Amino acid sequence: MTSPSSALDDAHATTRRITTLSVGTAVVLIVLKAFALGASGSVSILATLADSTLDLIASLATFFAVRWAAAPADPEHRYGHGKAEALAGLVQAGLIFASAVFIGWEAVQRIFDPRPVTAGGWAVGVVVVSIAVTLWLVWMQTQALKKTNSLAVAGDRAHYAADLAANVVVLIGVISGAYLGAPGLDAAAGLVVAVWLFWGAITLLRESADHLLDHAGPEEARVAITAAVLADPRISGLHQLRTRMAGQVLMVQMHVDLDPTLTLEAAHAIVVEAEQRIQAAFPHADILIHADPRGRAEVHAARPEDAVEPLTIQSGPWS
Repeated sequence: MTSPSSALDDAHATTRRITTLSVGTAVVLIVLKAFALGASGSVSILATLADSTLDLIASLATFFAVRWAAAPADPEHRYGHGKAEALAGLVQAGLIFASAVFIGWEAVQRIFDPRPVTAGGWAVGVVVVSIAVTLWLVWMQTQALKKTNSLAVAGDRAHYAADLAANVVVLIGVISGAYLGAPGLDAAAGLVVAVWLFWGAITLLRESADHLLDHAGPEEARVAITAAVLADPRISGLHQLRTRMAGQVLMVQMHVDLDPTLTLEAAHAIVVEAEQRIQAAFPHADILIHADPRGRAEVHAARPEDAVEPLTIQSGPWS
């Protein structure tokens, strides 16, 4: 079985590669769209250029954040630097908000004062190329997320997935303005892009805030962890199961009930085996298990997450 540290190192290497690719893609898209804007004067091209410029800033923030998040724990940050990814998500959300406001304002102005779109062929060609490049990057980011579950990469992918849809809208707007004699549709397409970006920013802001506020891990993770622990009949129950995310690391802690007549060495061996079963399902997990003598667990103040009853899952084989 791959060691936890090796799995985490591989995940960090993947995030470093994909964020480098993201920055390079943003630069290419900016150059292409700046050329198309100069040739066409399209407000929807202006909208997607502004968005790509902010995407570059956001991608740079992600580029540095994932490297900071990969730094090992130190005396001042005992749990590591994983939440740097959530901070990058907040930066990304703020930039997307700014982009949405700028694009929306410009689109409204052009709706009331429409201007013709020129050099439609160049504009259409650039947008088509942008769609192809963005689609490829989103696919690469999706593959990376299957390995890492990185919040920063997920935020970056959210940008480019929104760009992908936005570019399709822009393509419709450019064709309408250049070939159908309807420049107002070009401006309307820019407004649609602004609304799309605004919604994406809200979603990213909520996810990043949840991460920073130690929102509990997914319920399916709690169920899988409970099943893994109770797979050993020597563990009669568990309580105070708490989970949270720190970057790509799932932090897990709990108390388990063991036979009070066990030796310390035997109890330790049971706990280690339970940790290994959890680690098999969640290679990036950081696990802390406290052993309690059955029937003599210490009393703690009630907490919201503790109110969840994972003990409905019976002991037995776990896969």
